[in-house]
Amino acid sequence: MEISFVIEKFALVTILFAISLLIAMYSTYAERKVAAFLQDRLGPDRAGPFGILQPLADGVKMFMKEEIVPSNASKWLFMVGPGLAMLCACIGTAVIPWGQDLNFDGRIIPLQVTDINVGVLYIFGVVSLGVYGVMIGGWASNNKYSLLSAIRAASQNISYEVAMGLSIIALLLVTNTLSLREIVEDQHAWRWNVLYQPLGFLIFMICSFAETNRAPFDLPECETELIGGYHTEYSSMKLGFYLFAEYINMFVSSAVMATLYFGGYNYPGMDWVAAHVGPIAAPLIGTAVLFLKIFAFIFFFMWVRWTIPRFRYDQLMNLGWKVLIPLAIANIVITGIVIAVVNF
Repeated sequence: MEISFVIEKFALVTILFAISLLIAMYSTYAERKVAAFLQDRLGPDRAGPFGILQPLADGVKMFMKEEIVPSNASKWLFMVGPGLAMLCACIGTAVIPWGQDLNFDGRIIPLQVTDINVGVLYIFGVVSLGVYGVMIGGWASNNKYSLLSAIRAASQNISYEVAMGLSIIALLLVTNTLSLREIVEDQHAWRWNVLYQPLGFLIFMICSFAETNRAPFDLPECETELIGGYHTEYSSMKLGFYLFAEYINMFVSSAVMATLYFGGYNYPGMDWVAAHVGPIAAPLIGTAVLFLKIFAFIFFFMWVRWTIPRFRYDQLMNLGWKVLIPLAIANIVITGIVIAVVNF
């Protein structure tokens, strides 16, 4: 029984890792297609039908490029940086419930690697560790532009993690749990948390843009001031790891937003579907619904990138400390008052 349990978990981890890499690969393709759509262009259209093989061509190009390590760089840390960024990006998927449990002739297979009772704190811990990959890479490069970029990334992440954590506190007052599985189950059918915490969701989403270094919060990669940013000295697949980590972080952030605020795998009419399509197909439909929500958020990430210009650094800090944090604190106070009045 223990061996089968280990095999199930290993298979699920392998599948999630493969899905994360596949989505990261084709997010690069979608990024260019969305940019082309918004700018009235064609985008990639040479490698395969409609350019569908462009991510494979990019991957081959990355692998075939020459590996360059600056002579004055800290070589060990120079290699650790992109690996740490990639690792922290991937392990965030472990606590996300991807669907209801599958029932194969009485054998229950959960579509979640692990359901820990502090899943929300785990996500925050992984997000906090992710910036170390950027910091180590920027410092180990022995390049002043890369170091300044890494410092920007650290200060940006610290600033917006405060507002993100405060926005989650209001959500926890409503749900009374830190388990992502329980948070999703409380949103059964259409009772999504975004209906009760619209301001909290807005703050969380803005902070997600900053945490993933996506425009208009991409100051660590500001080419007008810092050349290429923290990965200026990187080439080949080390650079590829940093780029992949950004897209995987975007995927995980979208999954977390869909899980916390938009019901995860829940959708209106799911009880009717479960009663008519069977115990195997119904959870898979819920998983498909979750991925549709994730893809919608990824599209929104890309839409914003190609629509809104980059902030100045003082604007970025002012938004985080003078706007989002006071709003998040006010949201906590209002939520606490409403809960106290309703319970009274």
